Amino acid sequence: MKVTDHATLIRAGNPGPMTLDGTNTWILRAPGAEQSVVVDPGPMLEDHLRAVLDAAGPVAVVLLTHKHLDHSEGAAWFANHAGCGVRAMDPEFRIPTDHAHGLAEGDVITAGDLRVEVLPTPGHTLDSVCFWLPQDGSLLTGDTVLGRGTSVVAYPDGALGPYLDSLDRLRAFANSPADVLRLLPGHGPVIDDPGAVLTYYINHRQERLNQVRAAVAAGHTTPEAVVEHVYADVPQSLWPAAKRSVQAQLDYLAN
Repeated sequence: MKVTDHATLIRAGNPGPMTLDGTNTWILRAPGAEQSVVVDPGPMLEDHLRAVLDAAGPVAVVLLTHKHLDHSEGAAWFANHAGCGVRAMDPEFRIPTDHAHGLAEGDVITAGDLRVEVLPTPGHTLDSVCFWLPQDGSLLTGDTVLGRGTSVVAYPDGALGPYLDSLDRLRAFANSPADVLRLLPGHGPVIDDPGAVLTYYINHRQERLNQVRAAVAAGHTTPEAVVEHVYADVPQSLWPAAKRSVQAQLDYLAN
């Protein structure tokens, strides 16, 4: 599905409580350009990966927003069939594995007239990054910001302090002259009001942190007890994920 002049969405068939409608694979290509850039090929579902191959045409490079398997598992298969490399923050997922295929603040990836700028946003995982398309007004957020609901701080891979800093950075960026028109998330629909959603994310995190702080003060000191006390409004099927977020919050409060 073509979402903007520069971004096409192909959603993997892996819906679930954590993946929402499925993982969003993004194909980025400047109008009229031959080569594309593929962000997050997704899980190892061959039908999905072949659909991305067919839609992407010649691929300059694969980019990963972070290492979770619902985004990265199919990357090696896809890169092998597309004849391209994989750039990722985590060396384990780079192809080839050299430093040049890493991702860092200030890096710019190009394919024809396409320009993709790297914004490290640790927190959901410590290797999480976002990708900014200045000519399109689109910011790809991976799991740092979802199209529906809120994201998990995936302790111990993630940490709350860096996540709060990343949300503040993204909100400042969205409200800057950069002219961020939309967020293209790793799961869920496109977000057309970036500043408002990022403000909601920040407020939600602070509210949950205050609730955890109060729960601990009331004697609920284990992650399980805090989840039962604080996340009573969340379906129990999501409590394992909530527990990871609580562990991240308890670690944050302890330091």
